[in-house]
This record gives sequence, C-alpha cells and structure tokens, in this order.
Amino acid sequence: MADFRKHLLAGQVIPAHPLALTPTREMDERHQRALTRYYLDAGAGGVAVGVHTTGFPIHDETIGLYRPVLSLAAETIDESLAAAPRPFVRVAGVIGDTRQAVREATIARELRYDCVLLSLGAWRDANDEDILAHCRTVGEVLPLFGFYLQPAVGGRRLERRFWREFAELPSVVAIKIAPFDRYATLDVVRAVADAGRDDIALYTGNDDAIIADLLTDVPCVSGGRTVHRTMVGGLLGQWAVWTQRAVAWLDQIRARRVAGGTDVPRDWLTYGAALTQANAAIFDAAHEFAGCLPGILEVLRRQGLVRGTWTLDAHERLSDGQRGAIDAVLREFPELTDDDFVAAHRDRWLR
Repeated sequence: MADFRKHLLAGQVIPAHPLALTPTREMDERHQRALTRYYLDAGAGGVAVGVHTTGFPIHDETIGLYRPVLSLAAETIDESLAAAPRPFVRVAGVIGDTRQAVREATIARELRYDCVLLSLGAWRDANDEDILAHCRTVGEVLPLFGFYLQPAVGGRRLERRFWREFAELPSVVAIKIAPFDRYATLDVVRAVADAGRDDIALYTGNDDAIIADLLTDVPCVSGGRTVHRTMVGGLLGQWAVWTQRAVAWLDQIRARRVAGGTDVPRDWLTYGAALTQANAAIFDAAHEFAGCLPGILEVLRRQGLVRGTWTLDAHERLSDGQRGAIDAVLREFPELTDDDFVAAHRDRWLR
C-alpha cells in the first residue's frame, strides 16, 4: 500500500494476530482464516502477524511456520479486500540476530507486507550502536515499525538516547511503545519529538493503559518550542479480542481530536479502567503474564473463533485462577465485549 505511512499517521486499530491451533498443535487454517476475517470485518486498520501474540516459536526454522502463517494471513486479506477495497496495513513481526531478521523481513516483503515490527529481544546484552546498526540493516529490506517490548515478556530496557537515534533512521515509519512503564513510555515520545520527526506514527502497546495513552497529549520541548505528541492508535494483544469495540472507541477518540475537543469525558477514563482490569485477567498479570497467550485464546474460544487455548509451547497454559478471573471481568464489564457482533458473523468467517 503506497500511502501506508499516511494511513498509520491517521491512527488505526492494529490487532496482534494470535495463532489458532488444533489439539495436536498444528496450524488450524480454518480458524486462522476466521480470525483474520474477524479483524477485517471489525474495522481494524491493519493486522500484525508473527508477533508475540502469534507466538515467537513460529520463528524457529525447525518448526517451519513463519512463512505459512504470514502467507495465510496475506491471502485472506487479499480475498477480503478484493471484495471491499480499503486501506489496510500489513505488519510482519521479525526477531533474532541480523541474519534471521533480514531473512524474515525478506519473506515478509515477498508476501507484500508493508513494514516489520522489529523485536530486539535477542539483543538484550548489546550496546546501542550495535542495535542501531542491526535496525539500519533490517530497514533496508522493509520500513521499520519500532517496538519497545516490556522486559517481563522478553524485551529489554532502552534509554531515551537510543530512541532519539532510532527515530533518526529514515526507514522508521512508526513505533509501538509497550514497556508497561510510564517513565519509559514518555522517554520514547520525547525522543521522537527531539528528533524532529512528525512523520513517525506513535502507537500504544501498553495494554494496561490503552485509553489513557490515546487521550494524552504529551508536552515535549523540541527546537526551543513546546510541541505536543499523541499516540494515534494501538498495536495490541488486547485488541486481538473485542476488536469491534476497540474500533468504535478509537473512532470516538479520533473524532474528538479532529474536532478540537480538549476536555476528556470522565466515562472514557472509567471505560479505560475497566479495560485495564479485563486486561489483567486476560494477560495474567497476577502471574507475571505467564498465561498471556492462553488468556487471549480463551476469550476467542468462548466466542467460537478458535477451538482451544493451545500454543506451540506445550508448557504454556492458563494459570491457576485465570479462568475464574476472566469469568469475573466478563460478568462485571459486559460492555467491553463484541460477542453479538461475533455471533452474527462467525459462521461466515468459518466458511
């Protein structure tokens, strides 16, 4: 998509795409296609495939699922958009050392993905200069969607100086800010402002503060003057579920921003607090996110979009008490869900 940078800057809901498996832990193509169709019909502005929510094991060459998973999503997107064309950004997750990341980015380019979400988990002990050289090399293959991943699920701490230099790379089109840390989050926003880049789209990945991030204008001093930078959308595992509701909320927030509204309705903040409580249950915050992927799959299983909570890691499962915690948030906050929407279209998605 030639103008995908403009599309990203407008602000989109980009779900992090899960992986639907059979009981024998093989890719369930029927349900995998259904998930992609769900995100498209829910109004998402893009999808991220091969990311943490998909499961990092697909990047293992011995498993051999990286190309098939990305290819199936691309094919399903093509089919849907052929019938109803609209802007839609395709983000491919890439990980590993430079050799692996370049190989994966090349596969993504062959499959006509627009950009890569670049995980730096493999660079935990590297210095900034080596990481930036890695980013520069990968960015020669496809544009970069930067990724600040929280350390609890494989990320590393990256200082403001790193993000300042990262933002100067011409290949950077967006950054997913997901350290689950307010200080670190503001470091990235301020670093991008310091670099003078107003063409980099800032996306929240902080599943614990989604609405707050989208409503906050961050004051930054750049070039001797104060500017405000805002997260325009989200690339989120939380938005892999209840996606239609996420789209409706971002539409409201974006419309208010365009209209010049400066006051924030209190009920929007209340909704944000409810969503954070739901995310705590789904992502299994009580057990350091051990049940994060099974939690996402459990919500989708209840909606009939996947058959079970299996992941490629046989040891990964719902934590003790997690199912009950999900029961509780569904009971307490039914307004968060899009169950009616899914029920009305599920059979068609599963065709």
